Amino acid sequence: MAYEELKSSGITEKTPGNIVLGAGTIHKGLKFDPETKKWNFEESLIGATSGGSTFSITPEITNIDVDGALVKMKGLAVKTGETATIQTNVIELTPELLKMMVVGDESESVDFDGYSEIVSRAQINDGDYIQDFGYVGHKIDGTPIIIIFDNALCNSGLSLQGQNKTAGVVAATFECYAPLTPEGDRLPYHILYPTPAADPSGSGSEGDDV
Repeated sequence: MAYEELKSSGITEKTPGNIVLGAGTIHKGLKFDPETKKWNFEESLIGATSGGSTFSITPEITNIDVDGALVKMKGLAVKTGETATIQTNVIELTPELLKMMVVGDESESVDFDGYSEIVSRAQINDGDYIQDFGYVGHKIDGTPIIIIFDNALCNSGLSLQGQNKTAGVVAATFECYAPLTPEGDRLPYHILYPTPAADPSGSGSEGDDV
């Protein structure tokens, strides 16, 4: 019969190993120890989330205008920049997170005895950039998908709405920043996933090592 090769879906035997499941977690100072072959997942956790996270990389494409070319043409498209962000919904508000969101300083309050306070700061300091900011998700087979920004800055500010019988959730956006170097032509982000060769059983999972 004609067209017998047509498929009704894109499902293959590899499909389950390529589906990301769950909300994932966000991290600060996410590191991999080459000696122990382990990540510091627990130690680097920033806090609990509600509503998941959204990861976005957007290249900036400039199409060169050439007389006579009435449509976009291959070879005349140039990458002229990019942005990378992780937007997450934080339900666990810690002083550390509050400082990230407002770009402020924390100190013991002089006017309010028994309290610490966070106050605004006029300038962004080097320490405001979060080193090795990471998102960790998992596929159906348990293997992780790890996204790391070498340098990230929270640029969404702080907005919290309190409601009865509802936990307050704050949307926070962390954007990737390049280091201050003469090049400045690409963002230092990393999308990591285990290769099948990393697992002696050949299943593609690293088990307790991930």
